[in-house]
Amino acid sequence: MANDNGVQHPAADYEIKKARLSAQMKAGSSVRLSKETSNLFRSRVNGGEKILSARDFNRVLRVNKDEGWAEVEGMTTYEDFVNQTLKFGLMPAVVPQLKTITIGGAATGVGIESTSFRYGLVHETLIEMEILLSSGDTVVCNKYEHADLFYGFPNSYGTFGYALKLKVKLIPVKLYVKIEHARYDNSETYFQALGTACRSNFDFVDGVMFGPGEMYVTTGKFVDQSPFVSDYTYLDIYYKSIRVKKEDYLSVHNYLWRWDTDWFWCSNVFKAQKPVIRRLLGKKRLNSAFYGKIMKWDKKYRFSERFFPLFGIHEEWVIQDVDIPLDNAPKFVEFFFREIGIKPVWVCPIGSFDKSVRFPLYPLSPDKLYVNFGFWGPVRTDKEKGFYNKLVESKVSEFVGRKGLYSDSFYTEEDFWKIYNKPAYDLLKQKYDPQGKLKNLYDKCVRKL
Repeated sequence: MANDNGVQHPAADYEIKKARLSAQMKAGSSVRLSKETSNLFRSRVNGGEKILSARDFNRVLRVNKDEGWAEVEGMTTYEDFVNQTLKFGLMPAVVPQLKTITIGGAATGVGIESTSFRYGLVHETLIEMEILLSSGDTVVCNKYEHADLFYGFPNSYGTFGYALKLKVKLIPVKLYVKIEHARYDNSETYFQALGTACRSNFDFVDGVMFGPGEMYVTTGKFVDQSPFVSDYTYLDIYYKSIRVKKEDYLSVHNYLWRWDTDWFWCSNVFKAQKPVIRRLLGKKRLNSAFYGKIMKWDKKYRFSERFFPLFGIHEEWVIQDVDIPLDNAPKFVEFFFREIGIKPVWVCPIGSFDKSVRFPLYPLSPDKLYVNFGFWGPVRTDKEKGFYNKLVESKVSEFVGRKGLYSDSFYTEEDFWKIYNKPAYDLLKQKYDPQGKLKNLYDKCVRKL
């Protein structure tokens, strides 16, 4: 990029790519988008749709340092996005935890990180989007133009169209992040402390629960200088440091990707937390992209599904992120450790960036603080398929929460649409995909069509 308001790639390049994809969209009767990277943990049935490739929509087009925003193409990974904005002393207001997540994916799904207590979910930090509709036309949407689509796009998972270009809020950074970990031994005091942290002058707030009696709130502040700098990109493991360090310092770059090296803690599934395995894999393979490739291979060839039952091991994978109002968080934790028992659990508070705004397909109350619980792992079982996932879904509804749809869902169609606002969805679907070239949200996220 040439200067603070410079253009990295000519606008004409974007227009050429847009025209090509638009023509392909017009030529298909039923379509599906292919991606270089994906952080969806649900498979899809091949329904014979025309496959559109938007992989080359992967560039940061412009950074405006003075006004604090960037224009970026939808398939740009957050790794590439952050690399460009840090050159200007800026970062996206919310940077999801994994390098391979794309800005378009976070906009149409639900993206979160430790700035979400202040800026909300990723879609709350969007200023404008250009969306390719199933007709092949593109529309620019913001709070003034096509506002219904702008606010209805989050949690639509590509069922109205695809975000080709987005304008995203940026915030200033400093060189380092000072982090502090505070331990609590019961959920009531823990969530009180989490709420207090969100009302304080921190730049980052999240936490980890290692069990019902060992819970940590982690707070972070931007600083210009540090007495030392930790590195969790190779042999040392970030989440393990939480239990032994009360204070730590990371470069801002390494703070943003502190979870990526070990996919939070899921690298342990591949034995990648053992020092000898880490050295054999090497630093370049210790990341979410590599682990994701292994998981895709496993799903494709059904290795785990076929292998473990031979030894009498029957497991149900519970890979979910759920958002629970802070007041109900202690009750959810009691249920979770009693009935599900996966450890550790990531904890991330979510506030509302603009209390006047509503997102109809993912309606969180703007006046409440929510807590995201991220839990990803197997549960030994002799129950019917989906038992524990269904149990989580039931409790999320009981505690007036919401569940992200990036992974397996088991809702009945009636229950699903009660939660995800069928009247609002149907109005948008009829307006922006009247021919039904794109799957609807239930078919895509639950039936996996």
